[in-house]
Amino acid sequence: MERSVFGKIKALLLAVLFLSALTATAQDEPEYRIEVGAGAGLMTYVGDFNSSLLKGMQPWGAAIAKYRFNPRTAAALSIGTGKVKGSSDDVATWYPIERYEFNHSLTEVALRLEYNFWAYGTGQEYRGARKLAPFIAIGTAATIYGGEHSGVTMSLPVGAGIKYKLSQRLNLTAEWAMRFSLSDYLDGRSDVYGIKSSGLFKNTDCYSVLQIALSYDLWAKCKTCHNDKD
Repeated sequence: MERSVFGKIKALLLAVLFLSALTATAQDEPEYRIEVGAGAGLMTYVGDFNSSLLKGMQPWGAAIAKYRFNPRTAAALSIGTGKVKGSSDDVATWYPIERYEFNHSLTEVALRLEYNFWAYGTGQEYRGARKLAPFIAIGTAATIYGGEHSGVTMSLPVGAGIKYKLSQRLNLTAEWAMRFSLSDYLDGRSDVYGIKSSGLFKNTDCYSVLQIALSYDLWAKCKTCHNDKD
């Protein structure tokens, strides 16, 4: 009887020690500061020749790098490219112009700030972090557009999405963002009625991007160097 009791106590102590070791190991997993990856999706022009976010979608690709300040905030730098396409045949409104269509390239270099609604991670490197985290993003971008009136303009990207940890260092992101540009020439034409307007975003063209991205974590954060606590 005593041997049986001592055996159960011993087994319980071993189980407690094993779980403690796992917890200690989990808390020692590193946090990573850098993400690098690529995204692919669809881009939609919105302007005089298209008012729908679902019409005229064109392929989009991007290279992405992020720096994490902490599990809730990150700065993201991206370079993306795609096409904008449209035609006067696609709108029901009558314009005082001859038939017009366009199909040219657009490239964007964007810097933005991402904010996660809760701490993002596996939970092994940062206590309380979750594998799935929704986020919002806002920033600024330089947009290079082609066409007859090709040029460069500033844009304001505003969007939202969801991040998911596929593994300790692999991230999957799905997001949608609208880009409000300062130019009315993304489609190659200014105001089709010939009316001059003023204002930061008044009578300008926009474009949206629906994207899925895959990224990999780099640069493990040193807890000792940064004087961090578990």
